Amino acid sequence: MDIFHSIRSVLAPPHRAGLPFIAGGLVLIVLGLIFSGWLAWIGVILTLFCLYFFRDPDRVPPPRADALVAPADGLITRVDLAIPPPELGLPATPLPRIAIFLSVLDVHVNRIPMAGTITRIAYRHGTFVNAADKDSDNNERNALALRLDNGAEIAIVQIAGLIARRILCDVHEGDHVATGARFGIIRFGSRTDVYLPPGTLPLVTIGQRAIGGETVLANIAATPFGIPPAADIPTTPPPGL
Repeated sequence: MDIFHSIRSVLAPPHRAGLPFIAGGLVLIVLGLIFSGWLAWIGVILTLFCLYFFRDPDRVPPPRADALVAPADGLITRVDLAIPPPELGLPATPLPRIAIFLSVLDVHVNRIPMAGTITRIAYRHGTFVNAADKDSDNNERNALALRLDNGAEIAIVQIAGLIARRILCDVHEGDHVATGARFGIIRFGSRTDVYLPPGTLPLVTIGQRAIGGETVLANIAATPFGIPPAADIPTTPPPGL
């Protein structure tokens, strides 16, 4: 990534979910200029932070019909086998799962991993622990079931974090969505999981960073038959995560 691309990414227009927060910062600036300089500085800091946090850069998915891409920017913290959220009504069998942790510095706009049709959306209330912890499976979450154009089915789960208290989802059941299309956002630190079709071989590993809508997580067309043994998929993060 060249320096100009990096600058364009940082200066990208904000997602609409951030507009109320940005407006609040601007109001503080105006009030500060009228009443108190320190209030104006708080407004400046808040506005700049929100412009950065809610940035929504354009992404270019790979021109391959078989590529399943990352649903979010962030650090891959899990590549394992797990049962998808029961509220989706999917079979209760372990599927390959890739978990992406979004820090407060990452782009928080979520993207569709692969073209298909939304078959179910289910919201579940829960806790708000650090989304990188193992106990975060009980966090508040929004789960989507997506039937791919090739007939396979995947699940995408937006998970609230320690600071995140608001999950936004902009798609509806029955919508046909394209690879890399925006479908929602999670405010202020979170996690996004994707459950792959049975037997899918992940092409990423724990500790790798993903770019939403661009990083290829798996090749669906090259999927081997059957679910790989659990020993073939690392289930714990390396030291430091």
